[in-house]
Amino acid sequence: MARKGVLLRREEIIDAMVDQISARGIAATRVADVASAMGVSTGLIFYHFETKEALLAAAFPRAMQHDLDDLAKIVARKTSASARLRAVIKLYSPAGGAPGWRLWIDGWAAALRDPGLVAVMREIDNVWRTTVCDLIVEGNDAGEFTCRAPEVSAARITALLDGLAVQRVVRGAGPTPTERMRWVDEVLEFELQSG
Repeated sequence: MARKGVLLRREEIIDAMVDQISARGIAATRVADVASAMGVSTGLIFYHFETKEALLAAAFPRAMQHDLDDLAKIVARKTSASARLRAVIKLYSPAGGAPGWRLWIDGWAAALRDPGLVAVMREIDNVWRTTVCDLIVEGNDAGEFTCRAPEVSAARITALLDGLAVQRVVRGAGPTPTERMRWVDEVLEFELQSG
């Protein structure tokens, strides 16, 4: 029974860390903030996670899970690869206040100093890029379009979306939403020739 309590407490700590990094940002969140939000001591947090970095590596995937769940739902649809690819790109694209993008960009910055977070972020990024690549391959196989290098095209498409997100979220500048969609459409047209 004690083991179940330990696992539950770890999950509660991870959830509290997700709440804190979402509200404060990664750099500004301290273990003391997590402990305070839970009404426990920092010692309890460090009992379960040796460092803030270890806690962050556990919390970041959970913070991004909502987007990954949405991604999986799109991929599971019974529509054409082209329709699902466009839906994935719409989900991936920076829009509105882009709260997920703020956290993702914050994670990139933190990963510059945290090798453990680099591995976590690389894994999540790979899910997105692989999904785009798989849908391109599926569209090729179905004759929806022709793409000679799906992996390269997936990398270029996601790199464009990443760059647009940085312009939108960090700089508050860049193209308008209409211009962003036009640019994405032009890149898709270039990368995915009609079948």
